[in-house]
Amino acid sequence: MMPQVITLTDRAAERVKALIDQSDEPVLGVRVGVKEQGCSGMSYFVEYAKEQGKFEDVVEDKGVRIFIEPKATMFLLGSEMDYVEDKFSSRFEFVNPNEKGRCGCGESFHV
Repeated sequence: MMPQVITLTDRAAERVKALIDQSDEPVLGVRVGVKEQGCSGMSYFVEYAKEQGKFEDVVEDKGVRIFIEPKATMFLLGSEMDYVEDKFSSRFEFVNPNEKGRCGCGESFHV
């Protein structure tokens, strides 16, 4: 059986629900994808999903809908999305079994 593309921790699910509630426009969930960026080659992005894009997978976890950008599926397979807060920042973090390495600043990765 193939693993789910992505799962969320309880903290990530709570944060996504809060962000959706705060949105000025109706949204269906969040879109997760990867883009070419950074010193290691790729970085994650999370944005509001107002509609389902063509060929997007939709994952439902802990009451949240996550739309997976089609070209990101192979990079995200089996990943977990978490939400982390510390004194200086708050961010979504990804634990991705497909990563082969990250850059020194932690902003980008490669597979």
